[in-house]
Amino acid sequence: MADEVILLDYWASPFGMRARIALREKGVKFECREENLRDKSPLLLQMNPVNKKIPVLIHNGKPVCESMNVVQYIDEVWSGKNSIFPSDPYQRAQARFWIDFIDTKVYEPADKIWSTTGEVQETAKKDFIEALKILEAELGDKPYFGGDNFGFVDIAMTGYYSWFEPFEKCANFSIESECPTLMASAKRCLQRESVVNSIPNPDELFALALKLRKEYGV
Repeated sequence: MADEVILLDYWASPFGMRARIALREKGVKFECREENLRDKSPLLLQMNPVNKKIPVLIHNGKPVCESMNVVQYIDEVWSGKNSIFPSDPYQRAQARFWIDFIDTKVYEPADKIWSTTGEVQETAKKDFIEALKILEAELGDKPYFGGDNFGFVDIAMTGYYSWFEPFEKCANFSIESECPTLMASAKRCLQRESVVNSIPNPDELFALALKLRKEYGV
């Protein structure tokens, strides 16, 4: 019997994009169910009663929650193609460290870039670029954070890469001029077939950002 794979998701979420990319990297067939985050479905509340967030991967009726936990699960269950998580224990520990860095030091200022103005936005831009420069130093001269292979940390960042252009438009700055090496890797990631099929057009994301800014009175 074939696996039943359902992804509870939201089209613009950088975290949902991670799960989509991982599934497509593995060639897994799945049903994507779009959630209204302001009126969450009974299924989402049932499958993730603790955090009530997307993405949730439902594999043969069993839920897996939190984006990078979902990615690691996908890598372990469908292990025969395109390994995502490093096999070496030290490299795995390093990957987990950088994921935590991304989801704290990158997420917080990134969220403020599109949702604020004035001094708050200027501080967010500074903090965002500072975090990206730390990541750029870690990347070094490698094509991907995973070395020659697109891997765990790259998937974590690609959801943010998709938002880079809307960030720049919302806050009038250039990421590439500050972090050219990181942007070169970002462009490689964004050209992968699994990514192209998993992320929205930047113009759609920018339109969403403008709509939300208006709703928030920004």
